[in-house]
Amino acid sequence: MSLPSAVLSPLPPGDHRLHGARPPVDLEALGWTEVEHTASGVARSPSGVEASYVVRVLVRHPPADTASGTLCAEWLNVSSGAEAAPEWTYLAEELLRAGHAWAGVSAQVVGVMGGAGSVAVDGGAPPTSPGLVGSDPQRYGDLAHPGDAWCHDVYAQVARAVRDLVDADLVLAVGESQSACLLSRHLVSVHGPDSPFGGYLVHSRAGALPALEPDGPQHTMAAVLAQPPSVLPDDLVPTLVVQTETDVLGRMRSLPARQPDGPWLRTWEVAGTAHADKFQIDAFEEFLGCPTPVNRGQQVFVLRAGLRALETWARGGDAPPAADPLEVVGEHYATDDLGTTLGGVRTPAVDAAVERLSGFAPEGASLICQLFGSTTPLPAGSLRARWGSVEEYLAAYSAATEAMIAAGFACPEDRDALLSEARPQTLTQDQDPS
Repeated sequence: MSLPSAVLSPLPPGDHRLHGARPPVDLEALGWTEVEHTASGVARSPSGVEASYVVRVLVRHPPADTASGTLCAEWLNVSSGAEAAPEWTYLAEELLRAGHAWAGVSAQVVGVMGGAGSVAVDGGAPPTSPGLVGSDPQRYGDLAHPGDAWCHDVYAQVARAVRDLVDADLVLAVGESQSACLLSRHLVSVHGPDSPFGGYLVHSRAGALPALEPDGPQHTMAAVLAQPPSVLPDDLVPTLVVQTETDVLGRMRSLPARQPDGPWLRTWEVAGTAHADKFQIDAFEEFLGCPTPVNRGQQVFVLRAGLRALETWARGGDAPPAADPLEVVGEHYATDDLGTTLGGVRTPAVDAAVERLSGFAPEGASLICQLFGSTTPLPAGSLRARWGSVEEYLAAYSAATEAMIAAGFACPEDRDALLSEARPQTLTQDQDPS
C-alpha cells in the first residue's frame, strides 16, 4: 500500500515571494534548477478528519551528477504573517557545496490563506496577512489550505512528493522558530515508521509544544508559548536541536525543557547568539528600528556544521559532537568579565571577543528587536588590557577558529569566512594620545 503523497504541478516562472534580506544566490549560474509547484492532495488531521488541500512548494535542486541524494524540506516560517525561509538563508552555502536539494513547504494556513502574524517589524500589533492567495490571486488563486489541524500531514505528503521528484533517498526536516516548534510537535506526536523524514534539524524551538490541533484555524506563537514545557524523544530518529541565548532564557524559554543528549538527540546551545541576527537581516537592519546594533554572532557557521553532522548521522555515520550547555545561574547567564556568556558552543566571536554579543536587547525594545539580540561595543582600553596587542588578539582569534573547526562546530570550508570576521580595528579605536 503506497503512502499518501501530494500531487505536484509546476507553476509558470514568476514571483514566488520567498525573498530574504541577503542577495539572492544565482542558482542558474551554478546549474541548479528552481521550480515552484502546487502540491495537492487529501490530508488527515491527528483526530482523523480528512480535508483536501492545494498548497505551494518551492524546489531548488542541483544537477543530477552533483546531487547528494539528500533533500532538506524546510517548514516555511509564518511568524510575520508572510512566509519566509530563514533556514535557506543560513544553510544555502552548505546546501550548494554538498549538493543537497531544498524544498520550502507552505505547511501552515496563514502563509497560504492569510491570517494573523505573531511578530510585527515596527513594534506595533502583529500584522494580518493576506497570504499567498490574497497577495497574488492570479498566481495563487487555486490554493486552498484547510487549517493547521492538517499541517503535519500536508508537510509529510509534500515532502514525499518532492523526495520522489528529485530522486532523494534521505529527507531531513528543517525549520526555525515557530516552524521549529511545529517540528518538535511533529517529532513527539506524529513521526512514525512511515515518516518520510530521516532526521530533524530543529532550530530555535520554544520549551513549549504547540497543541496537536489548534483551537482555531491557525497556530499562533502566543498559543504555543502558553503551553507547558515538553522534552523531545531521544531515541526515535537523528535529531539536532540548535538553540541561541534568546531561545534558552528569552521569549522562547526552552530552559524548562532542557534535557540531556540521548542515543538519537543532540542539543547545541550557542554562546553569543540571538534568535535572529545580522546575517539574517543583512542590509535591512535599519528598518527594525532597534536601539542597539542587532546581534552579530556566528550561529550561521554552527548551523552549517550542524546540517553536515546531521546528514552524516542520518546516513549511518558518527553522531554530532556533544556540546556543553550555556551556563545558567538562577534566571541569568554566567558571564566573563566582558559580559560574554559562558558555556555552550564556542565561536571565535566570543572566545576572542571584542564586543559584547547577546541574545537580548535593551529593556523596552520592541518584540522584534528582542528577537534580534544586541551587539555592544567595548572600550578599546578594556580590549587592549585583555588582548595586549593586535597580533595577540589575531592569534587568539585564529586559535579559537581552529578549535571550533576541530570540535566539529564549524566546517573547514568556512575557515576563511570565519577568519575574515576578526575585528582588530577595535583595539586601536579611541586611543588616548597621552
